[in-house]
Amino acid sequence: MQTYLDFEKPISDLEGKIHELKKLASEDESIDTSEEIGRLETRVREATREIYSKLGAWEKTQVARHPQRPHFLDYSAYLFTDFTPLAGDRNFGEDAAIQAGLARFNGMPVAVIGQEKGHDTKTRLKHNFGSARPEGYRKAIRVMEMADRFHLPVITLIDTAGAYPGVGAEERGQAEAIARSTEMCLGLKVPMVSVVIGEGGSGGAIAIATGNRVYMLEHSIYSVISPEGAASILWRDSTRAREAATNMKITAEDLKGLGIIDDIIPEPVGGAHREPEAVITATGKVIASALEDLGRLSGEEVRAARRQKFLDIGRNL
Repeated sequence: MQTYLDFEKPISDLEGKIHELKKLASEDESIDTSEEIGRLETRVREATREIYSKLGAWEKTQVARHPQRPHFLDYSAYLFTDFTPLAGDRNFGEDAAIQAGLARFNGMPVAVIGQEKGHDTKTRLKHNFGSARPEGYRKAIRVMEMADRFHLPVITLIDTAGAYPGVGAEERGQAEAIARSTEMCLGLKVPMVSVVIGEGGSGGAIAIATGNRVYMLEHSIYSVISPEGAASILWRDSTRAREAATNMKITAEDLKGLGIIDDIIPEPVGGAHREPEAVITATGKVIASALEDLGRLSGEEVRAARRQKFLDIGRNL
């Protein structure tokens, strides 16, 4: 069943009428509703195109969090073959919020890391809603070290509201784990391509997003803190999240203009959740192109270019 966001009510109403007409036709074959259904489907396409062409930062935040949006496991199943997940940080334990392992991408061996949010109550609890604990980032470090040792490109898919803020995570060194993961990204001598596929929240995102190429899906967001968190800190009122989202410059368009990301991957009209295969295919093509370009550089050049990329952010503003 399709889940509709608040601003999608006109679409919801039209598709509800279509559902009623189809049900009516199935109950009574003498009733021909095909013409009316066709007219309504045209209106749905027009309404969807119009609504999604005018999305603000808060609406894009809602789309980025859509429960039916494709997550890491959807991408890994479609883009990679022979995916072998690796578990544990060899120190404390396993963290299912971060999925990491080895795979083949277009026949090329790669290391893959990403956050998985889950699709239903059971999987969301299993993956802790995509919010990793320190052992998740230490697992990512372990996989990146392995990739560097065996000259494997690293592909990361980012989708998290942020690192888990619990007491246990802080006791086990959450900030240190995030810092070391970011440091590991910067030190790699192999190409690293990162894509924000949903939410890119705080240090929990940048810990695995410090790549040679950083891309965002059209309706994804990338920020130092969630709009609700920013509103709570700035105005002590989380209901002003819409205002915070607008002022924080968290959309793909804003961040490309600021030089934070390299490019934007277009989504189908109505968002990635309406045509997941199309957006996953488009993401795969962008990753393949980036790896081809980076493959021409030596290890030292790859590392130097990555470091310079992040040093240059903000210089021309």
